[in-house]
Amino acid sequence: MGLNNKKTYSLNYGGKEVTIETGRLAKQADGAVLVSCNGTQVLVAVCSAKELKDGQDFFPLLVEYQEKFYSAGKFLGGFMKRENRPSTAEILACRLIDRPLRPMFPGDYMFDTVVTCNVLSYNEKGDPEVLAGLGASAAIAISDIPFTAPIGSAKVARIDGKFVLNPDHADWAKSDMEIAIAASKEAILMVEGEAQIVPEKDVLAAITFGHTAIKEYCDVVAKMQKEVGKPKRQYVSAESNSTLSAKVQKDFSAAARAALSISPKLERAEAVRQITKQVAEAIKADPAAFGLKDDKGASKEAYKAVDNLMYDMMRADILNEGKRIAGRKLDQVRQIETEVSILEAPHGSALFTRGETQVMATVTVGGSTGDQMHDRISGLTYDKFYLHYNFPGFSVAEAKGSRGAGRRELGHGNLAERALKAVMPKDFAYTTRVVCEVLESNGSSSMGSVCSGSLALMDAGIPIQAPVAGIAMGLITDGANYKVLTDILGDEDHLGDLDFKVAGTKDGVTAIQMDIKITGLTPQIIEDAIGQAYKGRMHILGEMEKTLKTSREGFKPGVPTILTVQIPTDKIGALIGPGGKNIKKLQEDYKVTIEITEEGLVKVLGTDLDVLKNCTTAIDLQINGPAIGSIFTARVDSIKEYGAFVEFAGISGLVHVSELSDDRVQNVADYLTEGESIQVKVLEIDKMGRIKLSAKAVAPIKKKEGK
Repeated sequence: MGLNNKKTYSLNYGGKEVTIETGRLAKQADGAVLVSCNGTQVLVAVCSAKELKDGQDFFPLLVEYQEKFYSAGKFLGGFMKRENRPSTAEILACRLIDRPLRPMFPGDYMFDTVVTCNVLSYNEKGDPEVLAGLGASAAIAISDIPFTAPIGSAKVARIDGKFVLNPDHADWAKSDMEIAIAASKEAILMVEGEAQIVPEKDVLAAITFGHTAIKEYCDVVAKMQKEVGKPKRQYVSAESNSTLSAKVQKDFSAAARAALSISPKLERAEAVRQITKQVAEAIKADPAAFGLKDDKGASKEAYKAVDNLMYDMMRADILNEGKRIAGRKLDQVRQIETEVSILEAPHGSALFTRGETQVMATVTVGGSTGDQMHDRISGLTYDKFYLHYNFPGFSVAEAKGSRGAGRRELGHGNLAERALKAVMPKDFAYTTRVVCEVLESNGSSSMGSVCSGSLALMDAGIPIQAPVAGIAMGLITDGANYKVLTDILGDEDHLGDLDFKVAGTKDGVTAIQMDIKITGLTPQIIEDAIGQAYKGRMHILGEMEKTLKTSREGFKPGVPTILTVQIPTDKIGALIGPGGKNIKKLQEDYKVTIEITEEGLVKVLGTDLDVLKNCTTAIDLQINGPAIGSIFTARVDSIKEYGAFVEFAGISGLVHVSELSDDRVQNVADYLTEGESIQVKVLEIDKMGRIKLSAKAVAPIKKKEGK
């Protein structure tokens, strides 16, 4: 057998040829593929441990996605010139790959598993994130790692009214939506994306369009698995202790029922802790009665047994009786309270409270110094609008310090950012930063961030197109029946099958995200969930409008204001001046910040509107010259025998001796002093650009006393 056992599979995927190669690279991995499309190539390798860690009771899956800068023939910016910690964009790509993979592993598979995706070659006509998702499915499928069924991933755009699968990088700017989808052949597994206020029915159509293409990819992976795949490994799973479950259910169901009737989160959690403590004590007293050999690990066994009891009881209540924790209705949104301008110094602030979830948002506006730079293989970009989301331990009563933003915080912040970005005013000259601080959390703090962020933007006086609200939906299903839940609690997320977040305005969706714990959702369930989410969103928007219905008129006092002037691009150098001398002088004289774009748009940033107007006037005069007949206040710079040179708005002109006064002027110094201010009128601008001015045309200068 040779060293190279390369075998290639291909398909037309949305009008582009995608190839999946195996048998040539990374052959010691449990499974490895090279996925290629239009010059973009991603190597995906997967490995899963053969030994189970002692006491392992969860599935430790790690997905890594890294863009190698050599793939685009580029160097990294900054001091360090090697790929190191993943960027925010790479972490978000990891989450897109990770989330649909998890539910497809067997529920009792607890072995360490790592999926590594490396972008080795990049061309803007092939999306490396999509190829990484496709490769992850293929690599696992042909490995011996247990996996339910092949899955696929895709991104859907709508350009000129038509859906496009996995468009070129440059074409995203033409699209009014970006919907990422992952699915098996039978059902949807993951949805995430943003839209420019698009109706729900159009989002559903985009999901269906993407799923249709994914089904064809799943067929190719199934063929690969059959032809080159390894037999799936046998593994030892932690056997369920039926005796333990039955004993806990018999002896502690009444206590569990009482706990589920408690509405406050912390009180309910304390009641569950007490039940767990009682179960642990009962196990220690008589391990055999619970099907255990001894009392080792009693606390851990008790926790798992009580969690399973709460899981079964809560789900049965919802499916059989339509009753949620504390008796809330399936489509009921918790009580909402909103406030704005809660902080004095920030440019805008808001507090949004929904039940036991509370988020405070602040807004900062400014110039380009606040732009967020992104250095990726696709190029260097600058964001003028961005959102940061913080989730401190105290928000969930945990005694833990901050270690920086983790994957969850970056993902939730990105979702809230997408939801609000769609309503920002077009061609907005300011850089805008929104920060969402989660102060309490019991269900969907990301959607609380959307609501508080929307109110804070309006409080800051930013003219957003419309208010935005978000809501999280849940699902309980036994396969045959299902119930959709509005505004889920943390416990309902933990014990349920779905976390489906939808944000938007009254007119349409701006962001969407779906995470599931089962092996897929039917189109009918998704349609029901998105329809119920619309009703919940309308209710929340109505509550928000009671505090602030539209954006405030203008910024608050002290907030930086930007005025703009458009100049010809060939005059940019003249405005800057030699070594930046002219623009520095303007900034020093007017105490403002001046920024110039490559297109010749001059932005003047400051807090005093009158000063800004004077500065923009000065810039306009310097570049375009003063209008004949216009009158200005000028400073006398120098006195000559034939007149005086004066300066106004950075422009120099001559007031001839004959234009000073109605008198016959013999000595200019008898009428003017260097440094004084006089009114002048523009008489003429000659071919050389020299400006002829007149003082007497405005108010004749009088001879100074004693002269």
